Amino acid sequence: MLKPYFGEIIAFGTVLCWTVGAQFFEAAGKQIGALTVNLVRLLMAFFLFCIFLYITRGEFVPLGFSASAWGWLALSGIIGFSFGDMFLFSAFVEIGPRISMLIMSLAAPLTAIIGWVFLGEIYTLHQWLGIAITILGVSWVVMEKNNNSRNNELVKNEQRWVRDITFKGLVFGFLGMTGQAIGYVISKHGMKAENGYLDPFASTQIRVIAGTIGFIVIYSFLRKWPVFLTSLKNKKGMGFTAVGAFLGPFLGVSLSLFALHYISTGVATTILSLVPIFIIPFSVFLHKEHVSTRGIFGAVIAIGGIVLLIY
Repeated sequence: MLKPYFGEIIAFGTVLCWTVGAQFFEAAGKQIGALTVNLVRLLMAFFLFCIFLYITRGEFVPLGFSASAWGWLALSGIIGFSFGDMFLFSAFVEIGPRISMLIMSLAAPLTAIIGWVFLGEIYTLHQWLGIAITILGVSWVVMEKNNNSRNNELVKNEQRWVRDITFKGLVFGFLGMTGQAIGYVISKHGMKAENGYLDPFASTQIRVIAGTIGFIVIYSFLRKWPVFLTSLKNKKGMGFTAVGAFLGPFLGVSLSLFALHYISTGVATTILSLVPIFIIPFSVFLHKEHVSTRGIFGAVIAIGGIVLLIY
């Protein structure tokens, strides 16, 4: 009975993993910095994959995959993890998470267009409408936050920050969003095999390997290694990062690729764009933040778009 919706269920599981993982990454970022968290999470995820694949496949890395699969998945990892995440984290610093998340939500229609053009995926009119409605709901929720604050000031009653929206920050955001969308489509192409799709966990490990190498190059270019070595001594920060690495690049990303076995890239990416909506309960009960009626109503609109996508 659940089989027709198996892909959607997996995609929602991915959203949950990323939502909870984000709480740990936020805590880790306060301890050791966002840039260091980005590299450490990939290194930890790599070792988790090695252990998991050795238990399930009897090998630490998927050497049985074809050179073509390795090439496409590695390219996906570099574009998605290295390129995309680097600019996404830069956008967070430059213009803050509110506008950055709004821009990242545009990955859904962009991925759908890329999948339509290059993978031959077909979307019905109501699916395109569902994508538009979901993006509208997500955008409305994200844009509502901080709209009563004064620039660069902490409003005492609202406890909200507002940042200047710079052109450089917008470019970072769009580059990050583009990297995520392109990387996701390339990963689906790289996972294709004659008898179906390659193992999503092994495929994600290849992406993580390539992403880690790419980020090491970036880290070396920025000369951040002294900061990295100092951060390793922060046990609390490393602990938060370890949990986030398990829920994010290990379990979450693998589930997102697994979802591609059953649903199209545009539908999957649209469901994954609901992370800002799923964060609302954590904001209310964990961080004691105020969520307005607009925020709740925006979540309902977004869920309505997902219903259109499924049915």
